[in-house]
Amino acid sequence: MPRRTMRVTDEDRAPLQRALRELRERTHAPAGFPADVQAEADRAARRRPRVPAYDATALPLFTIDPPGAMDLDQAMHLARLPKGGYRLHYAIADVASFVTPGGPLDAETHRRAVTVYYPDVRVPLHPASLSEDAASLLPDRDRPALLWEFDLDADGAVVRTDVRRALVRSRARLDYAGAQRALDTGTAEEPLILLRETGLLRQERERERGGVSLNAPEQEIVRQDGRYVLEYRTPPPVEGWNAQLSLLTGMAAAELMLAAGTGVLRTLPAAPEPAVAALRRTARALGVNWPDDMPYAVLLRALDPAHPQHAAFLQECTALLRGAGYAVFDRERPAERPPPADPVHAAVAAPYTHCTAPLRRLVDRYALELCLAAVAGAPAPEWVRAALDALPAEMAAGSHRAAEAERECVDLVEAALLRDRIGEVFDAYVVDIVDARPTAGTVHLYEPAVVGHVEGDPDGPPLRLGHRTRVRLIEANPGRDKVWFAPA
Repeated sequence: MPRRTMRVTDEDRAPLQRALRELRERTHAPAGFPADVQAEADRAARRRPRVPAYDATALPLFTIDPPGAMDLDQAMHLARLPKGGYRLHYAIADVASFVTPGGPLDAETHRRAVTVYYPDVRVPLHPASLSEDAASLLPDRDRPALLWEFDLDADGAVVRTDVRRALVRSRARLDYAGAQRALDTGTAEEPLILLRETGLLRQERERERGGVSLNAPEQEIVRQDGRYVLEYRTPPPVEGWNAQLSLLTGMAAAELMLAAGTGVLRTLPAAPEPAVAALRRTARALGVNWPDDMPYAVLLRALDPAHPQHAAFLQECTALLRGAGYAVFDRERPAERPPPADPVHAAVAAPYTHCTAPLRRLVDRYALELCLAAVAGAPAPEWVRAALDALPAEMAAGSHRAAEAERECVDLVEAALLRDRIGEVFDAYVVDIVDARPTAGTVHLYEPAVVGHVEGDPDGPPLRLGHRTRVRLIEANPGRDKVWFAPA
């Protein structure tokens, strides 16, 4: 699922870095790992984990991640089947091979639950000796993994699923820009070409299901001529095709667990009508054409994230994805933990679970073990079943911390962007109005793409939703004040 990504790439960012450091201190983000946790991780990294019986090191897997990423959760290989269709091998880091249930490292990951991202650094779920080395699917190194094998028909539908522990060896480490360039110039090798083919087919299957994909742009802050400048980066198509394979795996994992009767699902209820109505008002405010009879999922595919108003609307669309959580069920305790009455994830439009990022998300380690048990027709491991009850709350707490950090970082970065422009007047759209105070609301600037609060005189003219207005910047101080405007 999407999250708002911000990266800092400026050369002179001391004020912003200081504010981000103070934010981490204020929110008690851990600066490192306790000594016993680090020591356990280092020991686990030094010793060779149990070698899986299945040796798949001859399979020429490749990874595709952002440049510089070291925590590589997934590697893949795609091939054509002789009678048509495709075979997808999808390897996922076997974190459970390195973590002892009940040990200090295990306990610390349950406290953290997720990796938390800041524009300048990240607070990882696991120590780097594991997440960026011994457990990561780095190229040219033998690694234990959970190896999924899918057969897809010519339309991209899954017709066979298997998963087992395996020893794997990635052969190539790609980044998104390089992969897209190879595809666009015709220099890509066949597995990458098949990623495009299967990704497009899976996007078509998603359209048929009514699933939702947000192609939201990333925001980058750069320093130019003594000022911070906000730029958008539109993800290349290959990112969406790659995401489809992760979705495919999460959907297959959910089906396996539902059939077995024990599992953990990622859940999302359908968006309530008031939220949809509010988003329609935002669409009108930003000049986005959303006909009354057009489904939300269809609208999103018609938007161009390179268009400023569309980019702003895509950021607002995350409001309909709120309310996500986790549901656990256990066939050994059907009265206490029954399967969910409606297992469908509203955005995926199918049952779904998180299982493809165990280096960065706690629940994935457990989902993968449950899938292995389901395929083997065996009971879930006791250490897995013992953790199920607490997982939803632990993941909710970790996700809340990550979302809070994201919101605060957005405020900081936008304030850093405008900190030297106090008193300037900007053209803006009114995208929201406070119900009880019609002269107060939210505006989205034409340029740069910043969202901020506007507060007018209580006796002044009311704001008009969706209308263009001019606002004067009153406050923007990273770490102390959020971006604040007044009518000009």
